[in-house]
Amino acid sequence: QVYLVESGGGLVQPGGSLRLSCQASKVTGAWLEMAWFRQAPAKDREFVGALIGSGDKPYYGDSMKDRIIISKSGTKNGVQVQMNNLRPDDTAVYYCAARYSNGPYDVSGLNEYPYWGQGTQVTVSS
Repeated sequence: QVYLVESGGGLVQPGGSLRLSCQASKVTGAWLEMAWFRQAPAKDREFVGALIGSGDKPYYGDSMKDRIIISKSGTKNGVQVQMNNLRPDDTAVYYCAARYSNGPYDVSGLNEYPYWGQGTQVTVSS
C-alpha cells in the first residue's frame, strides 16, 4: 500500500500562483508514476498532469497545460506542480495519484491509478 500526502493548497487571488507537493511513502516497487487530478464542486475528477516514463517527462492535460509545471520534488518519490496565473475556475480539490510502472497505460485515466491522496483544497478568489 502506497501512501500519498499532498500539501501546499490554500486561498490565492486570481492571477496568483501556488505550488502543490505530493510525497509518497511505503513504496516497494522499482518506479512510481505519479499524477495530479482535480475535482471541482459538482464536477467529475479531471486529469491535470503527470510525470511519466522515468519521471523526467511531464505530460499535461488540457485544463491547465499552459499554466503549470510538473516536476520531481527534492525528495525521493515526491512530485510537485507549480500552478501560475490561477483563475476562479481552478478552484477544486487537487489530488495526487500513483501507480507502479509496468508498461504503457492511459496517463489521464482515473482507473489507472490505484493509490490516491486525500487531496488539498485550492481556492482562487478575490
